[in-house]
Amino acid sequence: MQYISNLNLKSMRSIWNGSISFGLVSIPIKLFSGSEDRKLDLDMLDSHDGARIRYKRVNEETGKEVEWKDIVKGYKKDDEYIVLENEDFENANMKKSKTIDIEQFIAEDEVSDVLFKKPYFIKPQNGGEKSYSLLRDALKKTKKLGVATFVMRQKEHLSLIGIYQDALVLHVIRFNDEIRSTKELELPKRKILKKEMDMAISLIDQYTEKFDFAKFKDVYNQQLLKIIESKATGKVSKPEKFESKPTPAKDLMAQLKASLEKREKKAS
Repeated sequence: MQYISNLNLKSMRSIWNGSISFGLVSIPIKLFSGSEDRKLDLDMLDSHDGARIRYKRVNEETGKEVEWKDIVKGYKKDDEYIVLENEDFENANMKKSKTIDIEQFIAEDEVSDVLFKKPYFIKPQNGGEKSYSLLRDALKKTKKLGVATFVMRQKEHLSLIGIYQDALVLHVIRFNDEIRSTKELELPKRKILKKEMDMAISLIDQYTEKFDFAKFKDVYNQQLLKIIESKATGKVSKPEKFESKPTPAKDLMAQLKASLEKREKKAS
């Protein structure tokens, strides 16, 4: 899956912070955009005099322009709007807003390239370096992709986690010259014990299934609608508490073993 070329980085700023879960192993990570658009910057002009067209955010009632800081999002229910705050979007599914949950593994050649949309480079946060290295190296050895779902920018995403150079990537496809380099990520190089690798590969084998698109449903909007319905009645639902803790290197074997046992119990 070598569709990515080097691209000099002007800046590296994370666009999503959370964790990757695989079995009971949790890896705190940051996502970085792995591509850049290559297109002409065109403005819209009035065909009569060539003057530039600008959009204004205008209040429908008063006709006055509204500043960004005063704009909120709302869902129209009957004849009224239900105003949504940032926490409402997160509470629709707190876990998916914080976790990229690998639900199964598939062979690299099982998914058509045309499905890929956009690449995101994945970098571990403090405490997740060894777990990151383990998942990366295990995927490389098995030539598998992780199938995962998560929520970013108020939308649920189905994603495939694979390898590019020495980084974990949420895979999508762009032209070669649109893709950034991973050199500035300062990725970890931790030694993985053979027994840890064997256990990780066993876990991947346990989760490997035939890829079925119909199995994956976008449930985020339904959950957000529940919050809207609740707010429409004047009820404020209690936020779901969710905290993802990194798996310490010293607990890695225990968590891998527990993950295998949990999967085997579910299968039986």
